This record gives sequence, C-alpha cells and structure tokens, in this order.
Amino acid sequence: MNVKAGQKPTEEQKKRIREAMKQPIVYDDDAPELTEEQYKAFAIVAEEQRKARRKELVSLRLSHDTLEKAKMLGHGYTGVLSRLLTMALDNPEMVRKCL
Repeated sequence: MNVKAGQKPTEEQKKRIREAMKQPIVYDDDAPELTEEQYKAFAIVAEEQRKARRKELVSLRLSHDTLEKAKMLGHGYTGVLSRLLTMALDNPEMVRKCL
C-alpha cells in the first residue's frame, strides 16, 4: 500500500490499516525488538529533529500586493513564504540585490 505525503488515505487503505493494527507484532532477525537503550537513543534523536524543525513566530511588514499574491497560493502560504525566504537568504546574489 502506498500513501503519498499530503495525500489522505482512501477508505480501503484506512480499513487495511485498522486491520493491520489488530495483528500481533512479530519480532525476528530482520526486525528485532528494540532495547531500552535503543529507545532512549531514538528519543534523543527525535527531540533534536523536533528542535531543528521548530519554527519561530515573527512579525514582518509586507506590501499589500505581496501579501495578496501570497494568499492567492492558498492554504499553507505561510510555509511557502518561509521556504522562499530561506532560499533567498541562502543565495548571496539575491541578498546583494535586496540590500
């Protein structure tokens, strides 16, 4: 079963997932049960990744036209603006043009 990122699963896929959840977990050589130490290591990595992805709330002034164009992108436009800013700031030539 394949479910792509951002795509909602179909009713059939949801049904298969619910059925799979009822099955017992079978550990073997290819998928051994994790030790307490491994769980702790995963928790540390997961927390580091959460911190790296954490975004900060900022306030900035945009022209009316710029904001309207951004909103026309639809739901998630603030994420698009964030990625645009990241790409622009990572491009020294773009930064020079805007100074």
